[in-house]
Amino acid sequence: MLNWFEIPVRDIHRACTFYGAIFNADIQPTEFAGFTMAYLPGQDGDVTGGLIQHEMYTPSHHAGPLLYLNGGDDLQAVLDRVEGAGGQILSPKREIAPEVGYMALFIDSEGNRMALHSMG
Repeated sequence: MLNWFEIPVRDIHRACTFYGAIFNADIQPTEFAGFTMAYLPGQDGDVTGGLIQHEMYTPSHHAGPLLYLNGGDDLQAVLDRVEGAGGQILSPKREIAPEVGYMALFIDSEGNRMALHSMG
């Protein structure tokens, strides 16, 4: 069961700007246990994660796990902000199955392949 995730970044300030823009949130970096991190927005009870800049983390658009971030009621609203924030859309919104919802893929400002999921 997932309880935390970390998205590797090369430039924490650029990444905070990118994720802040696509999720309409104020995301600020902080120092924690020798790492530079920024927490992504979430609500009580949500699985959350953050951005992390450290030499042992390497962003990738083709290797490693694929994280599905919550796209809210309709992921298209988030996806529409990706390119303006410095990312690239890899796969437009498409239905997975009626009972599962929709997904889309994008490359973030740091070169990570990421996904969005929503029911609408």
